[in-house]
Order: sequence, then C-alpha cells, then structure tokens
Amino acid sequence: MSFPLPTPFSASRIHSRSSIGMIYGLTSLQILHRCEKMSHERADEVTRVVLDEFSKLPKKRKPPIRGNGVPEWVPLSGIVAKGTDPTSPFQCLSLATGMKCLPANKMSQANGVILHDWHAEILALRAFNHFVLEECRAVALGKRPSEYIRPRSDKELEEAEAAEVQGLGWNRQPYAWRDDVSLYMYCSESPCGDASMELIMAAQEDASPWDFWDPPVSDSATTTPPSLSSEDSMTRTTTTEIPNLPGRAYFSQLGVVRRKPARGDAPRTLSKSCSDKIALKQCTSLLSSLTSLLVSPKNVYLRNVILPESRFSSEGCARAFSATPGIGRMSPLLTSDSWPGGYGFHPFTVETTETEFDYSKRTVTARAEAAGISTTGDNIASSPLAVTWSRNGLEESTINGVLQGRKQLDRRGGSKLCRLRMWGLALEVSALVGAGGALAVQKLLDSGTYAEVKNGDLLTPRRLVKSRAREEALRGWVQNVGDDTFGSAVAKPKSKIPRIPTS
Repeated sequence: MSFPLPTPFSASRIHSRSSIGMIYGLTSLQILHRCEKMSHERADEVTRVVLDEFSKLPKKRKPPIRGNGVPEWVPLSGIVAKGTDPTSPFQCLSLATGMKCLPANKMSQANGVILHDWHAEILALRAFNHFVLEECRAVALGKRPSEYIRPRSDKELEEAEAAEVQGLGWNRQPYAWRDDVSLYMYCSESPCGDASMELIMAAQEDASPWDFWDPPVSDSATTTPPSLSSEDSMTRTTTTEIPNLPGRAYFSQLGVVRRKPARGDAPRTLSKSCSDKIALKQCTSLLSSLTSLLVSPKNVYLRNVILPESRFSSEGCARAFSATPGIGRMSPLLTSDSWPGGYGFHPFTVETTETEFDYSKRTVTARAEAAGISTTGDNIASSPLAVTWSRNGLEESTINGVLQGRKQLDRRGGSKLCRLRMWGLALEVSALVGAGGALAVQKLLDSGTYAEVKNGDLLTPRRLVKSRAREEALRGWVQNVGDDTFGSAVAKPKSKIPRIPTS
C-alpha cells in the first residue's frame, strides 16, 4: 500500500505501465495488481533486513523486562540499500532505537558531546552518515572498494567546477553515492508530528479536533529574514524565548511544523518532529552538513519509507510528505526553479508492511496480555535506552544523549554520533583525501568552531535548499540553537592530521 506520488511523477508511472501492457498484453488492472504486489514484497523485505540485524544484537542492546516485571518497548528505525540488479540483496546499513530528545535549556551545556535528538528515526540517519564517512575513510586508505561510495572522476569534478563558475553552487565533493544503489527507510512507528496526527486523534476519548491555538510566548520570538551567509541567521530566534511550536496537541492544526517531545508535560525543546525532519530530507538528501562536504548529495535520497500498516495514516503521510497538489504540504516545491549544488526535490512514497517489531508497544502489550499481565497504568514502560548500529562497525548504547554509564557533562561520554566526534571523523577523512577540491573541504573543516564550519561558503547551496524548503513548505521552522561554539581542537582525532598549506 502506498499513497500516490505528485502528479508529474504519477503520470510518468502510468505511462510506463501502459507501455508494459502494450508489450506483454497485460490489462491496466493486471499491471496495477503486479505493482502493488511488488510494493508489498519490497516493503516486507526492507522490514525483514532491519529486524534481522536488530535480532543479532546482544541482549544488553534490547529493551528488558524490569525487576518489577514491567516490560519495556521502544521504536526502531533503519536505513536500507539495494542495487538495481534484480539479484542484489537488500542490506541494512544502519539502525537505531530511541524516543527522547534534549531539552532546550540544556543545549548550552552540550558542547558537541550530548546528542540533541535520539528518536529512532533521527539516530538511524546519524548512524547512516557515520556509515558513509567510514566508507569514505576505507576507500581513502585503500583498504577496500565500497559497494556504496565511489571516488568522483576528473571529468565530474571539472563539470562541477564549471557549474560553480556559472553560479550553480559548490559541488566538488571528492566522493559520490553510487548511481545504481537505492535507499529505503523503515520505521516501526509512524514518525512523530504531522504524519501521525490522525493516529493520535483516533486514540483520544474525544477524537474531534481542538479548535484553538496557543499564542506565541513573545511577540519578539520571530525568525529573522533568511540570509545565505550563515546557517545561524537563517532561522535563529531574535530572543531567548522558546516559540510555542505545537507537539501532540492542537489537532485542528494540520500540515504544520511541530516540536518534540509530543507530551505536553515534558521539558520544552526546539527539536522538530521526525515528520518534519524526514520531509526536509526530500530536499537536502540523507547527508548531514559535514558528510555533504565529502559526498555529493546527488542520489542520496530515499525511494520509499516503510511503516507498519497498524501505524499508517494515508491522510497524514500524504499531507506530511507528499507534493500532491491540494494535499501535500511539499507541493510548493514542485514549481521551484533549478536547485544548486547537486540538490533537488525527490519525493518518496510510503509503503506498508504487516510485520510488527518484537519490541513495539503493540507487540509488547499483546505479549503482556497473553501472559495475563494488566497493561493499564504503568505496567508497560518506554525504554530509556537508545541503541545505534551500522554495517561497518558502529554499535553503542546511549541514555540521555550520552554513552550508557557516563554523565551528561563528561566529555568521555560522547557518542560516536555526537557533533564533536562526527566532526573529528569528517576532518580525518578530508585529510586522507588530500589534494584537489578536498583541500578546500579540509580548510573549512579545520575552522575554529563548529558554527564556522556550518556557516562556511561551501555549504551555501545546502543553506539555500533548506531556506527554500522552510519558506515554501515547512513554515514555522525555528532552529535549535546553543551548541555550536565548541572548537576544532577538541574535535580532531588522535591520529595526526597533515598540516594544511596556507597558500
């Protein structure tokens, strides 16, 4: 099952189906049934490889049954790749569990060490970026070829340089994602935010929409006009007040950017919902700012997102993610002119599976009820543990944004996915690549502070794309600020990085 792609893409697909029918003598209905069967098979296979990898993790990485007999549940998400060759298998590249985020009042204490958002979907994306950087590192060291990453040819880089001269933005990353590898995302829960609002409403005793809106905290808590000169000035609030971006409530407000966490009694944050962040990935690619300095964003876009049928709202997903005119909030981007720096607008489709995750709330609840355990009140608990894994060696557990067993303010508690350590890995890879366009990348990554890296000229195309998406489709997006002043001296890996020429 899937909701339709935007009209231009759907028309192309219909034309393709008609052509197949003419060749093989199939009716339109037969072709539709075959496409739906392929869709279900693909969704099931993506789900299977993520669940299989999670099942291989040691017991300590999985939600336990507490000493008082209360079982824990947790969301799971994963990124999956598949080559275009029909015999190519689906392979899980990264996965994560988790469901919390860092309160806004603790952002200034993070110092690049504490994760901001450890919802499963966001951690899976960060783990994917770690995977990509490690693939680049392996290729640069000559350890092995990669099934996913390739060095860009001299011709590609010359064409990218010519495009830059013509004003189309910097796009001279030393690596590219392989053209013949597609990407998929599995989520055991509907992403929080707009995509899940119908599910939230249906779970209420009174499912009718609420017809009021919380006023802004302060009239001055608005965003400054966007400026491509810095990530900071594009969306930073003019005061320290936290705007009232709605979480789970205000059901009458659909298609809007929402904040985490969903619970109204939890500490407030400026972390945007998973629906909003995943929707934005249709524009910026799956790559983070740091990774996009080393790998071209072209081709690093999702083809499908897979959800359990029990957690799928066709209306919510179409509204949150699609560009279908009159339905999807991303539709204004269909009329956008050319996109710079290898970026583009690449809508994905949402498909469903009947398979459930063993530690979803539904599965854990069903097991408890089958065992005669009451599932009311506090007899089922969400897990505080967030787990990350990738295909090339990452495996760790975090609690409250830092490594399990460490205190939040202990620098040794930084996850491999925290800003500080990801910066260090990107800097190490850039030093290994060395000459050519990578020299400019290394110079930027060796900037004094994290903020200087994010605001660098090489990332101007990415800032432009984010600005366009936020202005035209994801209105109300306010940047999560307060953790970008830490320096490169603490980010650099222990291995010696070559000095950068001054000229």
